[in-house]
Amino acid sequence: MALTTPPAPAGLIPENRARIRRVRRVDRLAAWLITAGGLMVIVSVLGILILIAGVAAPLFKPARAERLELPAAPAPAAEPLAVGADEYLENGYVLDRRGVFSFYGLERGELLGEEPLTPPTATAGEVRQVDTPAVNLFSIEWEDGSLTLARVRFAPGYDAAGERTIERELENLGSMPAPAGARPRRSLLRGDAGNLTRVSLLEGNAFAVTRQATSTDLFGESSTAVHEHRIEEALPGRVTAFTVDQDGEMLLAGTDTGHLVRWELREGEAPRRLDQARVGEAAISALAMVLGDVSVAVGDEAGGYSTWSDIAAQAGQPRRLARTHTLRPHPSAIRAIVPSPRDKSLLSLGADGALHLDHMTSERHLLAMAATEERKLPALNSRANAILSWSAGEGLSVWSLSNPHPEVSLKSLFGRVWYESYAEPDFVWQSSGGTGDFEPKLSLVPLIFGTLKGTFYAMLLALPLAVLGAVYTSQFMRPGLRRWVKPAVEIMAAVPSVVIGFLAALWLAPLVDGWFTTLALGLALIPTMLLLAMLGWQRLEEIPAVRRHGRGHEFLLLAPVVGAACLLALWAGPALELHLMGGSFSQWLYETFNERYDQRNSIIIAFALGFAVIPIIFTISDDALSNVPRHLTAASLALGASRWQTAWRVVLPSASPGIFAGAMIGFGRAVGETMIVLMATGNTPILDWSPFNGMRTLSANIAVEIPEAPVASTLYRVLFLTAVILFLMTFFANTVAEVVRQRLRKKYGQL
Repeated sequence: MALTTPPAPAGLIPENRARIRRVRRVDRLAAWLITAGGLMVIVSVLGILILIAGVAAPLFKPARAERLELPAAPAPAAEPLAVGADEYLENGYVLDRRGVFSFYGLERGELLGEEPLTPPTATAGEVRQVDTPAVNLFSIEWEDGSLTLARVRFAPGYDAAGERTIERELENLGSMPAPAGARPRRSLLRGDAGNLTRVSLLEGNAFAVTRQATSTDLFGESSTAVHEHRIEEALPGRVTAFTVDQDGEMLLAGTDTGHLVRWELREGEAPRRLDQARVGEAAISALAMVLGDVSVAVGDEAGGYSTWSDIAAQAGQPRRLARTHTLRPHPSAIRAIVPSPRDKSLLSLGADGALHLDHMTSERHLLAMAATEERKLPALNSRANAILSWSAGEGLSVWSLSNPHPEVSLKSLFGRVWYESYAEPDFVWQSSGGTGDFEPKLSLVPLIFGTLKGTFYAMLLALPLAVLGAVYTSQFMRPGLRRWVKPAVEIMAAVPSVVIGFLAALWLAPLVDGWFTTLALGLALIPTMLLLAMLGWQRLEEIPAVRRHGRGHEFLLLAPVVGAACLLALWAGPALELHLMGGSFSQWLYETFNERYDQRNSIIIAFALGFAVIPIIFTISDDALSNVPRHLTAASLALGASRWQTAWRVVLPSASPGIFAGAMIGFGRAVGETMIVLMATGNTPILDWSPFNGMRTLSANIAVEIPEAPVASTLYRVLFLTAVILFLMTFFANTVAEVVRQRLRKKYGQL
């Protein structure tokens, strides 16, 4: 748009008219530049917000399953009992009733070959039942009751021509014969080649447990010990489903009355019944151990779906089974549950053929696939990026699965979650662990709480000191001294936050730890003695000479009082700690109040973060107080009000918009501070208002975690979500501050 310059007033000489046009043109250009700069700032801030929100947004995207259009593969010669595929979705396989694994090339639908299992006995017959405790691992029960534990392995390689191939291996991990006596209704085999555990459900609601352990002595000679036990106990109903953990150390059984019973299986000892729990009214139809073998997923005939865990014992109470999570139910009975090999996700199959994918910890329903009555044999591959099933009409079906962040939900981020082995639901942040079966704990509540806690203690110290210091400097101090004091306070803002955090962590924290009683006593004595000294000063001001020369220098005259209070605290503090606290404040605090004292705590944050915030609040408050019109203070003094009454009743209300704005800017600085809270706290994400322990803030958490977070991982995106929350917190605080400031300005602006 072209800049138009209004005509200059008539009657001016040409030089003046040209100068006026030039000035107006410059003013108009400056207005456009300022407007454009402001818009660029707004666009930049919004762009940053959109960027970080865009990185965090995929956390809440639902899981997707896309069916792979595969060529029809020839059906196996016998009834299929289990299916699977490699992690690259190049090879699939079907285990049939003959005990034969048929391997298929999924891209072409061709039969690559068949590998039969070697039956454990000559009379084994065909395969009766198959149980899948883990991906590509099978507990196979033959018709004579004998068992085989087999695993299918895939390994990528290259042939002589340099073409990529997938090598497959069928591994027999061990076999065990049928138990003596009655034929079992169903049997499971767990363990490895050296240690096997067989559990068989017999007629009459009894279990036969056989443990086979192989050991090797110092001379390399191996020996095998076999222990057999029976479980013949009165149970709350007929057993309809049972499972065993992968180590063969825990047996869980569900009954037709909806009860879940648990036994401990120890080598060389008889099975020990631990406890039982009532799951529901309907018969239990499916059981499966969740990854990690800490929790068990339970499905019943009514479609009910939940997970149960052995929770931590409280003082004097035994460990017990408890319902930790309730998942979305099926409209019909649950027939099979398949745990994910990568996380706490669970794939379940209903009697109507519907497939559900849920995550245990977040209780998030990830995926629902349409019901097909003929569908059976649900399975996941080793990367949990594919779902497989079998149906008589369609044969082997494969869906590619995209499920990047199943452990994240609004409840897992902001609600109480019952984690495995915890006594009760809790807010916990624990982003990483050492094993693959670790349960991420990503609650943001402790981080938000820590941010508010650190800010609260910092503002508790900084706000009164900064505002009252500004009141004294602007209203009572002599101008000559004010010219020295105000710049000195403002220089505090130039100290880098990393230097403040370094000094707070390595110098202040140990100092306060050793002299806490002295510090606490000093914080009580200094204001008390100052108050008494000021009461005495009011009497001294009645003397004309004191009133004439002392005004504006009160803080210099009160300095000896502060020094005396500090000396008294230094003398009395150690004696008080020795005689009343047994010589150790931290030990006395723990024994008396059961409260631990951390060296890097909220008190250190109050001093360090308060030191960083004070210059901002002081400067803005001092400017606001100094800009109150002089005629207001003069009128108040002329009517007989004292200087303090004038400051309290006239100056402070008039300057309140500016003081409030300074306080909120200081609040925003405290909320967003990183280096001080990172270095001067224990960075422990806990929910405790105690000043004697630390916290972890949102900003410090980003600084600690982001270097170790893999790009596009769940932790990486959650950290960007914390940045969004931090942005919104400061935006909300600034918005509230501006609204309040405008109202105060409107209220007191007419004075």
